[in-house]
Amino acid sequence: MLFCSLFLFALGPAVAVEQGATPNRGALFKVQQDGHTLYLFGTIHVGARDFYPLEPRLAGLLKNAPVLALEIDPLADQQKLARSVQQYGISAKGSSALSPEWRQRLNRLLKQYNIAPETVAPMKPWLLASVLTVSEFGAQGYDAALAVDAYLAKQAHDAGQKVLELESPDSQMALFDKMTPAEQLTFLQETIAGIEDKEQADQAREIAEAWRHADVKALDALALKAEGDDSLSGRFMQKVLLEGRNPALADGMVKLMARENNSVAAIGVLHLIGKASVPELLRKRGLTVERIY
Repeated sequence: MLFCSLFLFALGPAVAVEQGATPNRGALFKVQQDGHTLYLFGTIHVGARDFYPLEPRLAGLLKNAPVLALEIDPLADQQKLARSVQQYGISAKGSSALSPEWRQRLNRLLKQYNIAPETVAPMKPWLLASVLTVSEFGAQGYDAALAVDAYLAKQAHDAGQKVLELESPDSQMALFDKMTPAEQLTFLQETIAGIEDKEQADQAREIAEAWRHADVKALDALALKAEGDDSLSGRFMQKVLLEGRNPALADGMVKLMARENNSVAAIGVLHLIGKASVPELLRKRGLTVERIY
């Protein structure tokens, strides 16, 4: 399943982008409780130059927000990120347990993406799968350096606004590292196979285009597809990376709303769609949730 690994690569320096048209992007919700309002925006953890600038209404909300809440601040301490990668993603064994057949298939992809095998040799299978996923997004024209999260973080930091992290690199990467070695190998193999049969390319286009056009029907279709994916990586994404994280993300937003008014929380758009989404959890807690687009 393509989407599993994307959040890791929202981390890194933001890149300035050119001005252009300003249609709606992603998804935007208005959340209210006890006289306080929070705006909830769905991001994508890769980007393209024509994603920006974001539409004027959202830009105004961001400009006036006392706090921007993100899963992780891409402009935060890069050494902290490096330590997390080292702790949870690097091993002396790397992906050495791959069979010769799978190793050959992996090497073909590394060559295709111009990745030197020695640079990924110490990576655990889950991290290597993440690198392949982002490389495939890059092949489709989407750049992790242009991630929406990074764009928002740069806007906030440049304006002197407070940026709140709802999670941490450790908490995110630890989820992947909880997979057994056998599960991590399967995770990597499914990623390799998905790239080879063009499933990854199709999914990259689907999620990027759904986000680009704020396409409600397409986003809902992605949620249904994710919920019905019975592969190991698909179940991991749905049960661990989405449903497993959504309650804590919702808790962080409720706490932020109690302290501040008119803040903006921006998290991956897949957290905002489906039966166990953050908006649905907030509704169940008695908050008023309106979808703007």
